[in-house]
Formats: sequence, structure tokens, C-alpha cells
Amino acid sequence: MLDAKEVAKHNNKESCWVIISGNAYDVTDFLPDHPGGANIILRYAGRDATEEYDPIHPPGTIEESLPKEKHLGPVDPETIVAVVKPPSKAEQALKEKAERLRKPLSQCINLHDFEEIAEQFLSTKAWAYYSSSAEDTFTHTLNQESFSKILFRPRVMRNVEHVSLSTKFLGSETALPFFVAPAAMARLGHPDGELCITRGCGQTGLIQGVSANASIAFDTLANSKITPDQTLWYQLYVNRDVSKSKTLLKRVAAAGYKAILLTVDTAIPGKREADERAKVAVEMDGDVPLTTGFQQGPDQPQGQGAADLPQGAPSNTSAKPKPQLSVAAAISTYQSPNVSWADLEWIRESTGNLPIMLKGVQTVEDAVLAVEYGVQGIILSNHGGRQLDYAPTGLHTLLEIRKHAPWVLEKIEVYLDGGVRRGTDIIKALCLGARGVALGRPFLYALSAWGTEGVLRAIEILTEEMNIAMRLIGCTKLSDLGPHLVNTKMLDQAIVDDVMLPNMEGIKRWTSKL
Repeated sequence: MLDAKEVAKHNNKESCWVIISGNAYDVTDFLPDHPGGANIILRYAGRDATEEYDPIHPPGTIEESLPKEKHLGPVDPETIVAVVKPPSKAEQALKEKAERLRKPLSQCINLHDFEEIAEQFLSTKAWAYYSSSAEDTFTHTLNQESFSKILFRPRVMRNVEHVSLSTKFLGSETALPFFVAPAAMARLGHPDGELCITRGCGQTGLIQGVSANASIAFDTLANSKITPDQTLWYQLYVNRDVSKSKTLLKRVAAAGYKAILLTVDTAIPGKREADERAKVAVEMDGDVPLTTGFQQGPDQPQGQGAADLPQGAPSNTSAKPKPQLSVAAAISTYQSPNVSWADLEWIRESTGNLPIMLKGVQTVEDAVLAVEYGVQGIILSNHGGRQLDYAPTGLHTLLEIRKHAPWVLEKIEVYLDGGVRRGTDIIKALCLGARGVALGRPFLYALSAWGTEGVLRAIEILTEEMNIAMRLIGCTKLSDLGPHLVNTKMLDQAIVDDVMLPNMEGIKRWTSKL
């Protein structure tokens, strides 16, 4: 067993050891390849980095990331001095203010309340990562505003005593017509991270999308389901080394995941300025950024986060260290910019033909291609306004499909996300032909201050709002909904008239399992 004094001798770039959860690791060769920059690790050289490492790495990440010879073994706990950065006066004041503002959960009456409290409750860095959006934040703002441009056309004098909101998504039962979208790094908000969402969805009969950059391993979440038939979907970012994605998908399928959400709008990370500013603030005050550690994506054993080189190149300690990246950029370095329609074939083969949904479709042309390439569903999404600013909202793309290729809505299941904050938003989307919607940020905000109970309360709020909306427009089941119940004139003028629908000749067609 090592003595921490021995570890402390290796505290520079020539020989850098760190302690994680009571074990020492030699990370010297990895320094120039760390996506967050070498300096972040060097701040913990020779010391215990557990407190910074744990919240953003699933179990097993470092063990699977480094060669076995770099695993140096356990360190005598009696000799370890934990590195705990005392809060500054400003940080302590913010924490005390957040505790004062954290109202009883019963007083949170809409999803905006969770966001308001989370802004006060989360660290500056965590809030920047959760809330950030691209450049001028136009699309992020438009996501919510677009719902306000659709009016209902309520019908009256109908018996609406009993309302049912249950439906099926990709063949799986769901109690409500929405699912929790994959959203990364939930442990930044709460120690239990994504487990809070798994528990909340299991208790209420909802489907959870598990982020490729989740802070809890995907197999841990699968083993934590409340009921055996609880449905989990897995988000895939294709790795630059496709073999890693193939291996991962086989493990995902074996773990019981029911569908793959292939994210297609992230060829490169968007310019998220709040996230970048948080990185600059960290550099100025000497704090340790969120990207401390070894997270570089999901395609490794234990689910997410591994220290692979983007192109499989060998480590080189003489190489120039990479500049420190923002959180979003750092956890995206493994992602391939070369994803194409042809990749669908090996994804199917790797999962045993699990249903595939494309997350990030933004035009009717790509919706048509999705049908022709045989995917089971699409999510109309601009990544919560975090990728390309001035991209269309999910509602705009849905109306574009209705205008130019309405048959798509009959061929595959169409979902949307981005800006959904009310039960009425969900009902409007369903009236226009969406099978369901997804919400991500609101559940990160809800769990940050209250854990699983916050997730359950957010679900309860949306359920109440949907029940009210259904009754007030004269409907008792989701099949009653349709375009006759909404007025979209304020948005219709923004839908393009001329599109270039793809030539389908030569496209290999696939038969859906559903």
C-alpha cells in the first residue's frame, strides 16, 4: 500500500500522479491529451483529486481509461490529505442566499420556479453549463416564444370528467406524452445525478433518455430501474473510432435499453459563450474547472467518459499541451464529425436492430430522408439552442413537415424538444401531429435542489397542466387531438415555401420492426 507522501513526490509534468477514491494513478503520459488541458490535472498533481473528479465521472472511468501499468494501487487512507477548497466569501454568500430562496417544494407551481431557484442554488460553473446556449441565444429564446404564437380553439359542452394521457412511444407504454430528454452531467446539480431521473420516471411510468455524457454509468442506471419493464433509451454520439461505438452499443443492448437516440446535430460543439466565460473566470481565479479529470466521451466500458485520444494516436509527453476547453467542448472531443446516413446500418447491426431515433432533425428534407432510411422516429430539435444559433425551433420544423410532407407523420414517430415549459406546450405539439415531446433542462433544474422529489414534482406539475388543458379544449384522450384545435397563423408566415425534397432513387429502404 502506497503512502500519500510517496504520491506527493510526483507533482509535476515530468511525473504526475493523482489519487482518486483512495487509489493512485500515473497520468503523466495523458497530460498533453487531456481535453481540459494539462494544467487542470497538474493543479492536483501528487494530491487527492476525488472531490473534483467524482461529480462528473461515472464509476470505472479512470480504471478503464488508463493502461493497467498506470494503476499504482491503493493509498493508505491514514496518510491522505483530502483537497477541499474552502468557499470564498462570495461563494458562501451565494450559498446562503440560495438556501434562503429555496422555497418548500409544494410552492413550486411551474417549471420556471425550478429554473429560478437552480440559478441561485447551483455553482457558477454548473449553472453556466446547464443554462448556456449558442452565441446571441436567439434560438434558445425563440424555442419558448414559438409556443406562445399558437392559440387554442377550444370546444365546449363536452363531457370531460375523465381524461387519459397514456400512450406508446416506439412500442413502449408511457403514462404521459413526454419523456425526459438526455441531458449531461446531472451530478453537477445533485450527488445522485441521473439516478434521480431514473427513480422519478420509474415511479411515474415515464421513459428516460440517458445522455451519452451522463455522470452515472448507463449500466448502473439500467440496474436501478424501479420496475423490470421501465423503459430507458440511450443517446449515441458516434465516436471517431467507430469500433468503440460498436462495442458500446452491444453493451447498451445487453443492458436492456429499448432504443437508440442518434444525435445528428453536433458535428462540432456550438459556441456557448456562458460556458466559455465560466472557463475564463476559472482561469483567472485559479479554481479547477468542471472538466477536471479524464472525461472524453461515452464509448468505453462503464458507459461514459474515457481518456481515449480522438484519433487513436499514442500519447506523447513532449507534445504541446492542448489548450483548456470549455465544458461543452471538452466532453465533445471524441465525437465524429463524419456521421452519415450509411452509419445507420452498422448501428442497427450492433444493437440487434433496436429502434433508432434521429435527434436533431431540423428540415423537412432530412425528415423525408429519415423515413426512406428506415428509422423509427425523429426528434425535431436544435439541441436546446446550444448548437447553431438562428436554427429553426422544433415547432417550425413540425409545421414545415405538415406543409410539405405531411405523410411523414404517418410513416414514423415524430417528437420535438426545446422550450417546452408548460403542459399546454405539450398539447399544442400533439395537436400538430407530434407523437410526444422531450424535456431536458427543467429536470436538471428540478433535481439540483431537491433530488428525486424535485423530479417527481416537475412531473406532477406537467401532468396537472396537461389535464387542465385537455379538459378546457374539450378532449378526454390523446387521439381526440388534432390541428383543428389550434390556430397557427402567427407561425405559418415563418414557414418556407420552397424546399428541395430529396431524390429517393438508390436509397436502401429498411422495414421497421414496429
